[in-house]
Amino acid sequence: MLISIGEVVWDIFPERRVLGGAPVNVAYHLCRLGLEAGVITRVGRDELGDRTIDAMTDLGVPVDGVQRDELPTGTVRVTIDRDDEPHFDIVTPAAWDRIDLVEAERYIGGRSFKLVFGTLAQRDAPSRDAIRSLWRKADFRCYDVNLRPPHTTRQIVEESLAAADLVKMNGDELEEVGRWQNLAAAERKFIARALMARYNIAVLVVTEGAAGAWLIAGDDYYRAAGRPVKVADTVGAGDAFFAALLAGSEQGLGWQKSLDRAAERGAYVASRHGATPPMPA
Repeated sequence: MLISIGEVVWDIFPERRVLGGAPVNVAYHLCRLGLEAGVITRVGRDELGDRTIDAMTDLGVPVDGVQRDELPTGTVRVTIDRDDEPHFDIVTPAAWDRIDLVEAERYIGGRSFKLVFGTLAQRDAPSRDAIRSLWRKADFRCYDVNLRPPHTTRQIVEESLAAADLVKMNGDELEEVGRWQNLAAAERKFIARALMARYNIAVLVVTEGAAGAWLIAGDDYYRAAGRPVKVADTVGAGDAFFAALLAGSEQGLGWQKSLDRAAERGAYVASRHGATPPMPA
């Protein structure tokens, strides 16, 4: 099964509250695409924690891996700029900072699993240690860089890249990580191949917003064109993209078909409000 681990939050927009957090978003889209998926996260013993369990259940996302804590359920204040890009004020501390490894392992049991993880949930030691213990036991590791400074440090990103088999990042993140390796002036595809060689990454996929996305696997290069849509907000579009890409790989579609479907689903989510709109299977 695919297990998504990390933060669960409520995205607080000026006019509404929406369940979010990359692990829940990814798991939702995996489930909609027919995959067996689970979530390991932690919520507070508060009203938002109860609402999280209810909302995940309504979305069809398993809640067996959701832990409870005395810290509050995570929240993020979201604003959208003139270019339709979201900006996040991530409240700290939050319950997802204290994911418990023993509870996580009890949830997994003896099952084989592939781990989907990001950078943000590694900001504090308890969750960071749990994630890293699990990535050492996983059959395959899928990492979404998803930079959220100041919570996502260079050290955490580089250690995660070194652990990952498949990596997703956007074009700006690719250039930022490239600057750390003195590759600032290089062409993006060259930066990608250099990072793959340095960190022994098998597959690297880069999203470029309206320009589409591209993927390198070994010596092979694939590209998907952007899908023109009227953007409602882009929150969760990258998570929908990532889930569809992983689902395509699991279902044997091949990288080109997987990338094309991922681009379509990411664009669809960008055309809807919230990260988990009703989706076709």
